[in-house]
Amino acid sequence: GSALTAERFRTDIIMQNLANQNTTRTAEGGPYKRKQVVFRENTLNFKTELGKAMTKAENGGVFVEEVVESQNPSVPVYPDHPDADEDGYVMMPNVNSAEEMVDLMAASRAYEANVTALNVAKSMALKALEIGK
Repeated sequence: GSALTAERFRTDIIMQNLANQNTTRTAEGGPYKRKQVVFRENTLNFKTELGKAMTKAENGGVFVEEVVESQNPSVPVYPDHPDADEDGYVMMPNVNSAEEMVDLMAASRAYEANVTALNVAKSMALKALEIGK
């Protein structure tokens, strides 16, 4: 379940990147910078898992550790634009729509795989309940 939430968040960030691929002026100043999601695994060990089981806390899974800005440089473009510098160049966001679409497809496939795994686990639990009948 945590993977579903994490992949949904990743999809939201990708959509934000696509929506801002032509934003040349942000509140921080300068062009929009592509954002990327960093996942981290919830590490499992016996002691912490026993404590979680005793308190009925969620265990395992993955979570979003942080959202980082891409360090790729902005792309200078020479259009007639109000945000142009003294040489006439505008710094455009470092968002590549093809790369974002590939990331979106990967996030979508990962989400689907996690839904399938969740459904298989649910089906196995239901079959285990039928053993006693």
